[in-house]
Amino acid sequence: MFKRILIANRGEIAVRAIRTCREMGIETVVLYDESDVESLHVRLADFCVRLPSPETFLDETTIIQIALAYEVDAVHPGYGFLAERPSFVRACQDAGICFIGPPAEVIDAVRAKVDVLAIVRAAGFPTVLNSPACLDVDDIETISATAAEIGYPLVIKSCHGGRGRGERLVYKPEQLATAVQRASAESRAVFGNEHLYLERALLPAHQIGVQLLGDQHGNLVHLGEREGSIIVGNQKIIEEAPSPILNDAQREAILQTALAIGKLFNYQNVGTVEFLLDGEGNFYFSEIKARIQVEHPITEMLTGIDLVRQQLLVAAGEPLAWTQNEITFTGWAMTCRLNAHDPWQNFLPSPGQLTEVRLPTGPQVRIDTYVYNGCHVPPNYDPLVAKLTTWGADRDVCLARMKSALADFVLAGTPTNLPLMQRIMHTSAFARAHYNTSFFTKPTANGDDSEVQLRDLAVITAVHFARRHQLFNPTTPERWQSGWHKDSRRLPQ
Repeated sequence: MFKRILIANRGEIAVRAIRTCREMGIETVVLYDESDVESLHVRLADFCVRLPSPETFLDETTIIQIALAYEVDAVHPGYGFLAERPSFVRACQDAGICFIGPPAEVIDAVRAKVDVLAIVRAAGFPTVLNSPACLDVDDIETISATAAEIGYPLVIKSCHGGRGRGERLVYKPEQLATAVQRASAESRAVFGNEHLYLERALLPAHQIGVQLLGDQHGNLVHLGEREGSIIVGNQKIIEEAPSPILNDAQREAILQTALAIGKLFNYQNVGTVEFLLDGEGNFYFSEIKARIQVEHPITEMLTGIDLVRQQLLVAAGEPLAWTQNEITFTGWAMTCRLNAHDPWQNFLPSPGQLTEVRLPTGPQVRIDTYVYNGCHVPPNYDPLVAKLTTWGADRDVCLARMKSALADFVLAGTPTNLPLMQRIMHTSAFARAHYNTSFFTKPTANGDDSEVQLRDLAVITAVHFARRHQLFNPTTPERWQSGWHKDSRRLPQ
C-alpha cells in the first residue's frame, strides 16, 4: 500500500481524501494558493505546498515536480482539474508515480464522447440522438444544418467536457450562434478544447447515474443508481438514491446496461455511467464520467462502502472484496450541495468571508466541507462550500432528517444557496418526488408556504422594516441634566 500520496485538488474533496488516508496510515501532500490558505485541507494534511496561482492546478509539469520532490507513491486527482486528462496519467506513469483513477487508455476512450455514443449504439444499447462528429465552432453553417437535422430543443456540449461546463440548452434556431460561441469559450477556458457536439434535448427528463467500481483483474460491479434531476446552471444541486421514479424492472435494466457499457471499455477504478430517462420511462445512455463524482457520499451511505478507500486499493492492484451479489443496499440517502452563490441574484457567485459557520449534527447526518468560522471562500474556484448528506430507513425519514439538518445549518457572512435548499425541501413536489430536470421552470420551486411560515415571515419582515426605518435621536436622560454627577467630582475649595 502507498505510504504518501499527493492530492492534486483542493476544498472538500481534498479533505475527504485526507480523512480516508489518515484511517489507512497514508501521509498526504496538498496544494493551495494564497487565496485558499485558510481552507481546511491545508490544516489537515501532513505537507502543504503553495502554488503561485490557481491556474497551476492545471500545470501537469509543476504537479509532477512537486510529487517527485515530496517522494509520493501516488497522486489522487479528486474531480475537475487533472482528473480526466490522459496526458497527466501518462506523465505520472513516466515519473514512476501511480495515478489513482482509471488507466490513460480508458480515460482516452470514454472522454471522446461522440465516439463513445457510437460504440454504445453499435453494441445495441439506446443512446441519445447526437451529431455524428465534433463540430468546428467557426463553421456555423454546418452547425446550423446539423441542428436542423437533429431538431430543437437541443443541447450544445463540449467534446471533452464534464460537470456541466461548456453546455448550453437551445430552444430556437436564432439562439444557436450565440449559444455556440458561449459554450465554446467556456469549454476552451475550462478544458483547453473548444470543439462541440449537438445532442437532442429530452424535456422534461430525469438524470440517472450508475456508480461503477472495477479492479485491474477484470472484476466490475455497480453500486446502485443516483437520481440527479434538480439542476442549476447545468450542475446538479440535489441528488438522492435510489431513484424515486424507477420501478424494479427499469432499475434492473439500467443497472445491467451500465455494467455492460462499462465492460465495453474495460472500465477500472470508480466511474459513473449516465442516462436520461424520458417521460414515457425510456432510458438512453448519455456519457461516462471517468472519476469520482461530487455526489459519491450518497452511494457510500447506501452501501457502506468507502469509495476513496476502494480507489486506493484498486490503484494498488488489490482485487475487489465482493461480487455483485454480496453488495447490499440499505435505506435511502440524499445530498444537497451548498454553494457560495446568491439564488436571488441569478446565482451570482459570492466569494467572501464566512463569519459564522454552524454545521448540523444528528443521527445519519454527514457533512463534507472545507470551511469553518472565519474561513474565506476564494473567488477563483468552484463555489461549492459543503455537501450535506442524510440517510434514513426510507425516503420519508431521510427527507425529515434533511429538513432538520438544513434548519440547523448556518452559513453567514456571504450569500449561499442554503435558503433555497430549505425551500425546496418543503415543496410538495419534492416531498412526492414529482420533479424532473424542468423543476426550476415551475412555480413549485418557490416552495409551499404554510400558515406558520407565512406568519413567521411577516414578523421577520415587520421587525426588519422597523429597524431599518427607525430614527435615531440621541437624548440625555433627565437624571443627568441636574449636574449632580459633575458636582460630586469637584475638588474641595
